[in-house]
Amino acid sequence: MDEKDWHILLTLHEEKNITKAAQRLFISQPALTYRIKQLEKEFKTNLISRGKRGIEFTVKGEYLVHYSREMRNQLRDAKEHLSNLEDKVKGTLRLGVSGLFARYKLPLLLKEFLSLYPDVEISLQTGWSSEIHQMLQKEEAHLGIVRGPYKWQENKMLFQEERICIASSKKIELKELPFLPRINYETDQSLRNTIENWWQETFAVAPKISMEVDRIETCKELVLHGLGYAILPEICIKKDEPLYTFPIALRDRHLLRETWVFYRDVTTDLAQVKAFIDFLNDSKQ
Repeated sequence: MDEKDWHILLTLHEEKNITKAAQRLFISQPALTYRIKQLEKEFKTNLISRGKRGIEFTVKGEYLVHYSREMRNQLRDAKEHLSNLEDKVKGTLRLGVSGLFARYKLPLLLKEFLSLYPDVEISLQTGWSSEIHQMLQKEEAHLGIVRGPYKWQENKMLFQEERICIASSKKIELKELPFLPRINYETDQSLRNTIENWWQETFAVAPKISMEVDRIETCKELVLHGLGYAILPEICIKKDEPLYTFPIALRDRHLLRETWVFYRDVTTDLAQVKAFIDFLNDSKQ
């Protein structure tokens, strides 16, 4: 069993489907099936079973998946530490970043960082902040950028705070909101809870939701075309957009959305991670 086999088992475990796993691995389905049979022969046990719901791993198969994940991580860590034995800042920087932050803030930050450290390679995954938080807990990223009040026991840095605003294509008043069409968008649970709590504290009636969309960018475009108002974090509102906005407040305090940088103590031993943390610290608002 070698590094390729670790990758095969982990991919198959994620997909639970021979065809999809083979496509991700860029090998044929018969070749994948043959390799699994060879592993079962090597360990003298069944690793998987096929059912109506796809591939299921046996208890021993699950053990080998866990072993493969541990071995992959150890090999990755060894490579990273060896690359840091030189004085030059180089190596792979594994980032997990909130999708919204990645859309509006990250590109410029990475451009500036790589201009300072051109020998660093970036491995980036984006998603909901809850997903990034889980990535960090599984040690799948050196550093995570999350939005909202997530708990983290190790190092963290408040990178920025922004206001949460009402956005409309024309001037509207706060007292009008219950009677105007509102456009909702899929978002992180923490932001959804903040907005819902504010509404319940401010109004005695439910909002008039006219549209539900999957992306905040789609929501904003609908608002720009006058199809309703939205409640948006300031990060996605550009200064040159023809939007009428005003921040919302609760008990005379503006509602703020926080962006945090989370990382583990041990990762600061890596030159590329320490360089990026220092860069973010210099760049934070």
